[in-house]
Amino acid sequence: QVQLVESGGGLVQPGGSLRLSCAASGSIISSDTMGWYRQAPGKERELVARIFGGGSTRYADSVKGRFTVSRDNVKNMVYLQMNSLKPEDTAVYYCNAEKYWGSQYWGQGTQVTVSS
Repeated sequence: QVQLVESGGGLVQPGGSLRLSCAASGSIISSDTMGWYRQAPGKERELVARIFGGGSTRYADSVKGRFTVSRDNVKNMVYLQMNSLKPEDTAVYYCNAEKYWGSQYWGQGTQVTVSS
């Protein structure tokens, strides 16, 4: 089992920045793929960014150049640095861990609201 706890969400003005953190515990290993997803009201959950065990990353087109995903395998932490935030980035952001055999684990989510 893997437990994930997100933090760092909040209210920010358009153009501002936030850094989300995800603390992982349990049977988490450095080769697990970690990701950030988001779900806006009335919309399906969508992938924001992933970071693979080797450190390579993948981003949704809508956040490329603005968001950066990173991980600290010693501390079992995953981060999402979000810059130049837009109102359309408003959503609940979820941390995700995926094992190589396909099992997935989710955090409880953290709300990000971008509004003036």
